[in-house]
Amino acid sequence: PLYVVNHGETGPIRCNRCKAYMCPFMQFIEGGRRFQCGFCSCVNDVPPFFFQHLDHIGRRVDHYERPELSLGSYEYVATLDYCRNNKPPNPPAYIFMIDVSYRNINSGLVKLICDELKTLLDKLPREEQEESSAIRVGFVTYNKVLHFFNVKSSLAQPQMMVVSDVGEVFVPLLDGFLVNFQESRSVVINLLDQIPEMFADTNESETIFAPVIQAGLEALKAAECAGKLFIFHSSLPTAEAPGKLRNRDDKKLLNTDKEKTLFQPQVNSYEALARDCVANGCCVNLFLFPNQYMDVASMGLVTMYTGGTLYKYNNFQLDSDSPQFLSDLRRDIEKKTGFDAIMRVRTSTGFRATDFFGAIYMNNTTDVEMAAVDCDKAVTVEFKHDDKLNEDSGALIQCAVLYTSISGQRRLRIHNIGLNCSSQLADIYKACETDALTNFFAKSAFKAILSQPLKTVREILLNQTAHMLACYRKNCASPSAVSQLILPDSMKVLPVYMNCLLKSCVLVGRPEIPTDERAYHRQLVMAMGVADTQLFFYPRLLPIHSLDPRTDTVPAAVRCSEERLSEGGAFILTNGLSMFLWLGVSAPPELIQGLFNVPSFAHISTEATLLPDLDNPFSKKLKSILEHIQSQKPYTMKLIIVKQREQPEMLFRQLLVEDKSIYGGASYVDFLCCVHKEICQLLS
Repeated sequence: PLYVVNHGETGPIRCNRCKAYMCPFMQFIEGGRRFQCGFCSCVNDVPPFFFQHLDHIGRRVDHYERPELSLGSYEYVATLDYCRNNKPPNPPAYIFMIDVSYRNINSGLVKLICDELKTLLDKLPREEQEESSAIRVGFVTYNKVLHFFNVKSSLAQPQMMVVSDVGEVFVPLLDGFLVNFQESRSVVINLLDQIPEMFADTNESETIFAPVIQAGLEALKAAECAGKLFIFHSSLPTAEAPGKLRNRDDKKLLNTDKEKTLFQPQVNSYEALARDCVANGCCVNLFLFPNQYMDVASMGLVTMYTGGTLYKYNNFQLDSDSPQFLSDLRRDIEKKTGFDAIMRVRTSTGFRATDFFGAIYMNNTTDVEMAAVDCDKAVTVEFKHDDKLNEDSGALIQCAVLYTSISGQRRLRIHNIGLNCSSQLADIYKACETDALTNFFAKSAFKAILSQPLKTVREILLNQTAHMLACYRKNCASPSAVSQLILPDSMKVLPVYMNCLLKSCVLVGRPEIPTDERAYHRQLVMAMGVADTQLFFYPRLLPIHSLDPRTDTVPAAVRCSEERLSEGGAFILTNGLSMFLWLGVSAPPELIQGLFNVPSFAHISTEATLLPDLDNPFSKKLKSILEHIQSQKPYTMKLIIVKQREQPEMLFRQLLVEDKSIYGGASYVDFLCCVHKEICQLLS
């Protein structure tokens, strides 16, 4: 938790010229009566209430008592000037919107969701000092029409209202739609018991989608609050309605200039809908349960632009996939989230922010808008050095996010960072941050494929890799034979990551890879932080046969290549979305007995998606390692058990990223040779 600074009615202190917020980069002068802005050098008066004397080195005597003078990150309580229509915001609302078409009822999914919500609504997020959550909840079900539910606490039974005009969606009730769960508990529980029965005999298989988002948006607008829609959906929306989609999946477009259209929405209405949602602080979380093409590129667009999260469970089976889905849902509902957010990045003179990548919406070139932002989302910013920088003063960055907290308080979160500047190129290479570069190149490439042929994007990535390394070779490295490949220490693994990015299913069009899978990965990566892209592109491979249950140490990860596997071993492989347990044909019987409680390799069932709970040190230790890996990642990874030389091994092998891919991606060694050739050409 960050320190919260509250200046009451006056609000945060800012520079008059560039509007930067009070921070450690402001220099106090004239005995503390004025301050000079570190970003634009403007001299400002210190407000009387904020005045403080300076000590013998020109620092305020209260320097360490004030977070905004001594810390890199802190929060301000915002005043009404920072609120919509200058009114204090209402606490946000969560609306649960369930697709009750034939497939979802039949698969048991609707009942599963309703049963889970009964316990989950007690865990809605709240501020530390609050007894219960301020978030209100509402419920909608839909197929070709929309059903709204009145769950007012004074009712004995919930009431259903049907909206069948899906072309012009309106909210049929105001009072009783959004309620406090604690007050309306019995009515809500009653409703959740009734929904699966209400639609038990349905044979309606067609669904709508855009009107569902529109309905949630209208409900939040009517209640004058921001919020999140949780939509549980399972098929292509083919019913006659706005946002209707057709199956446009076409393998003939692969490796042509038209391939980019597969990543663009097929109808324009989703862009307009996303814009409306962002303008009203309506974030859309989408849980998809497809068993065929669903057009993720179109359906996920609103989720992407509103800072929501997209979840996808292919061919959902109640018994094997419930744990993964329920864990994702629980985590998402309990997440710390900011609503109706807007972000500004300010810099000192000499450079400026020019591009932004993330689950964000931008109406102009400076304001990053997010209907919601949570702890798992990251925005990547590109800066342009367009004027003189100074080694003494360095380069300063201030990122300010204005948002509404879960209790409905308007706040500003401020992050400040000062970077060193150097006129020596070698210093830049020494301090280079390869993981951040990988994140940036992945996001910029995944943004570029919307407008450029994939072949061009791949070529640009290769050229940029070669350019960075050739520049080092030419200007920083000690002279040596041209035939030698020289990499700066801090960028030793850059070619590994670049090759992984080039081989990712998003950038490689192959008929075997579903279009939806590519669109899904593209969307996830756009919102990822550095640690998540690092693991996603280069998975972690742990040899667990060398696990010692008596110590606390986790076995060191090995390189992602087939040559690291051994017939007598067992390995865990994770990339943040999937988790594999690979077993060699001659894995020791005691290991197999300890993990699966069966006598031999042949007895292991690959159907299981969880390890059995066994009372032995080895099993307990492995389970605690898996739990730890899982706790650091936003998506729940379903465990897939893979036996050496059996069919599912194909999926696992695709993640051994240093090897040649079955889809034609280069091995790491081949890619190094290719980069080396490019470097030699550039230098000659």
